[in-house]
Amino acid sequence: MIQSNESAERIRELLDRNLQEVFGEGDNDRRRATIGELWAWDGVLYAPPGAIIGHDAIDKFAGDLRATHPHYVYTAYGNPQVLHNAGRLSWGSGPRGEPPKYTGWDVITVRDGKITALYVFLDETSEEFRQASGEPAR
Repeated sequence: MIQSNESAERIRELLDRNLQEVFGEGDNDRRRATIGELWAWDGVLYAPPGAIIGHDAIDKFAGDLRATHPHYVYTAYGNPQVLHNAGRLSWGSGPRGEPPKYTGWDVITVRDGKITALYVFLDETSEEFRQASGEPAR
């Protein structure tokens, strides 16, 4: 049996910080610095548009997404769950003080204390999911 050397505390920290300080960050320099701290150099972000690889591409994707909703905040729901070298976090996003406009799950894998992969699952009930999947708006 292979044992993970990743701590549950570090995986939870990566989930929380990535949500707030990468995808929730409007300042390009702070976001880029945080990506360097949290992400492996060869990290892959799997999101509805496809696979996004490496710090530059992840930074561009997160910055472009942030620019479409600059007044949205991310709220984590419940506690992140950890299993071996992976973790998941449920979240919602929308204007502060309002119900979320979209919700989803982040699932990460970790190597040497850094994110190697992030899978972003948008909940199918959200408008964001319908747009990403090409479904017509309701």
